[in-house]
Amino acid sequence: MEDFMRGYFVSFEGPDGAGKSTVLKEVLDKIGPKLKPQYLVTREPGGSKIAEKIRDIILDPANDKMDAKTEALLYAAARSQHVEEIIRPALSEGKIVFSDRFVDSSLAYQGEGRDLGIKEVKQINDFATGKLDPDLTFFLDIAPEVGLNRIQKLRPGQEDRLEQENMAFHKKVYAGFLKVKNLYPDRFVTIDASQPIDDVVNQVIETLEKRLPEIF
Repeated sequence: MEDFMRGYFVSFEGPDGAGKSTVLKEVLDKIGPKLKPQYLVTREPGGSKIAEKIRDIILDPANDKMDAKTEALLYAAARSQHVEEIIRPALSEGKIVFSDRFVDSSLAYQGEGRDLGIKEVKQINDFATGKLDPDLTFFLDIAPEVGLNRIQKLRPGQEDRLEQENMAFHKKVYAGFLKVKNLYPDRFVTIDASQPIDDVVNQVIETLEKRLPEIF
């Protein structure tokens, strides 16, 4: 599958409250007009009509009886649809795809956070995506306490089902991200997300210029 793909796939990962969507928006406000290829911004879970419906099921706080394996499979199902309907077609047209979360989130949240095993969750997702990996992944690194604190300030009382989990869960997720990052050192770039947002944005742009100079 990989041979005919001419586009570039860049993902943004990190704990809840790391500022992924804000950073992504500000990065593209700055460099969007300069990019040679067309680009597409998407998010997970979701990114397509069917996948967004699955997102609603996953994140609905009322679904508190959801089994961990069900959760992992729903994420993979949403991702499969997202990849086939949105990401692969864009890549085959030579576009740059920027995604707010991808498989690595499942490895951290379900593999480590829910104790399903990183390897096991990777297998489900390889099946779901046809083994699609990003070319470059930005890990916005922030302590889980700080990230959750940000969310509670930004949207008090509106936390989704995963954001509402206890601190022990979020610490496991963070540990999971560190493990995943070490599994894929070639494509992971770590950015300290506790810095002022302008610094985070500038470091992301500098990395893109260095790692993917051909897109500028």
